Amino acid sequence: MSSRATSDDAGEARVSRFQIFRAADAQNMEEHMPTEGLSDADLAGIPKASAAGAAEGGFARLLFADPVSGLSVGYVWFKPNFVLPKHSHNADCAYYVISGEARLGTEVLRPGDGFFVPADHNYQYTAGPDGVEVLEVRNAPAFNIRLSGNGEAAWRRFADIAVANRERWRQITPPPAAAAMGA
Repeated sequence: MSSRATSDDAGEARVSRFQIFRAADAQNMEEHMPTEGLSDADLAGIPKASAAGAAEGGFARLLFADPVSGLSVGYVWFKPNFVLPKHSHNADCAYYVISGEARLGTEVLRPGDGFFVPADHNYQYTAGPDGVEVLEVRNAPAFNIRLSGNGEAAWRRFADIAVANRERWRQITPPPAAAAMGA
């Protein structure tokens, strides 16, 4: 088995080794992804969308993060018609659709498809009518989320979508991967 050594800020050697990660050990991604740059519209819209049930439309877990290799792997499951607000991250990320559909503008991505978003590039997508499961691979063990361009009308739309889908979202059985992570 090979390993790679680096030094931390104190000059102590750290070694990256073969590692196994398990769904049962996945961590809430939001706890490892600080939100930055909130506008007044975001500060007003987030609580309204949450109260309408938007938080019930998504599930995100950090499966793996390694400071030595500089990699992280995340898993997200968005329920039918969930709209992810426009945002960026301070790390490059490749997204792979496991099941369902992700709609990016006029593009519809299905299982086996994916997309790449460079650091600091704004993007947004909507889950298809059956939802979407996505694997996220980043070139950083820690990363932020920066909301941008989500004005009052966008937050009202997110809240309206949550209200329209909330009862359905509550009745959906999680896919096996999400269930294994506690969804």
